[in-house]
Amino acid sequence: MEKFPAPQFLRNDKARYGGLCCIWTRHASAIIAVPRFSPATPMPPASKNLPKDSRQDWSERLTALAGAISDADDGAHDINHLHRVWQAARILLDDYPAANALVVQAACYLHDLVNLPKDDPQRHLASRQAAQLARRHLQQLDFPADQLDAVAHAIEAHSFSAGIAPTTIEAQIVQDADRLDALGAVGLARLFYTAGRMGSRLAHADDARATHRALDDRRYALDHIACKLETLPATMQTDAGRRLGERRVQWLRDFRTRFLAEWEGA
Repeated sequence: MEKFPAPQFLRNDKARYGGLCCIWTRHASAIIAVPRFSPATPMPPASKNLPKDSRQDWSERLTALAGAISDADDGAHDINHLHRVWQAARILLDDYPAANALVVQAACYLHDLVNLPKDDPQRHLASRQAAQLARRHLQQLDFPADQLDAVAHAIEAHSFSAGIAPTTIEAQIVQDADRLDALGAVGLARLFYTAGRMGSRLAHADDARATHRALDDRRYALDHIACKLETLPATMQTDAGRRLGERRVQWLRDFRTRFLAEWEGA
């Protein structure tokens, strides 16, 4: 079993988090924390000197927690992906000032705590598992209890494969922000990176346009643009997300046009 040290913020504040020493181990394409204490062990009291609504405090803790647990071996879903999703969410939040930014931030950083491969038959369950794991960790960190359900729902609903409709503005923002990172130049890089990990070919040798065959994005990377990515702007939950999505998907269409020209020898 491959072990990892606990996050720095746990090791730095033993008085507060002494009961939370964990073994960090890679399991099922994710890194999870296995507590060393019994579930019946009482939790240490929260420090009264650390306000729960401190934005900077939560930013540091969420980043540290996500960095410790996220799958560093998957370059399409690493800590940089989480930073980009939060960055996109902050843009969307400008249009929705009534949304709870802390809920959005927590869900952005913890939505991939369980990250199964694209071709895993259990992938549609990953976001539910991630929500459960996030809830446990946030409870241990004294995250505001009245916001845990909202964070869990935003994590569950972010996934395309899970098919869970987001029912809060926070969940809608997180879903849009995550999908925006699948579009544009970064989205294209993530597409081919993931296709390479799955062993997919770049494109069909004789019918890259899929004129006389069904699209198959598991076998051909280029097909993923038409199979899924071009459909994402229409699925955006917010007006701001749709606007950004349309701009980014046009970049993918332009790339596909140029790719086909070169592939076909034009």
